[in-house]
Amino acid sequence: MPEIMLVECRTLHGERKQIPVNRLTQRPSVYAITLHAGQVLLMRGRHTQKYTLPGGGVEVGEPIEQALKRELREETGLDIAVEEFLHFHEDFFYYDPLDLAFHGFLFYYRCTPLSDTLLAETEVDDEDAEAPRWIALDSLTAADFQTHGEITMRLLDQCSSR
Repeated sequence: MPEIMLVECRTLHGERKQIPVNRLTQRPSVYAITLHAGQVLLMRGRHTQKYTLPGGGVEVGEPIEQALKRELREETGLDIAVEEFLHFHEDFFYYDPLDLAFHGFLFYYRCTPLSDTLLAETEVDDEDAEAPRWIALDSLTAADFQTHGEITMRLLDQCSSR
């Protein structure tokens, strides 16, 4: 019998879970660092009550910047200008609520808001996110984020110092 290869994935609640490699779905995704008046645009997860950057999956054949603009409109209601590529990293993630496992390719961009009306809670097109909100940069720590808090804080520092 052939040996089953496993990969360690992080779960929604920060635990570790071994997943067979053949259960992984490759998922490119894109996220926005959007700053305005000393604040950053964030979402908060319904399951964890931790913050996440707005963004999400890139659809097959969709240019990455177009995907970012679409995701921001769906999740926040804002139109944005995509300004600068900031960072890339891989992630192995197990999404407990749906029993799905992903090999993620995460791209981060600095963005500028072109509009200012955020969606209401009932309008957000994301099953795990509450309404978008502007959060003061100086009130955040890495622990406030659902995932990749250290990376997110480094990117926020980098963008706010410009």
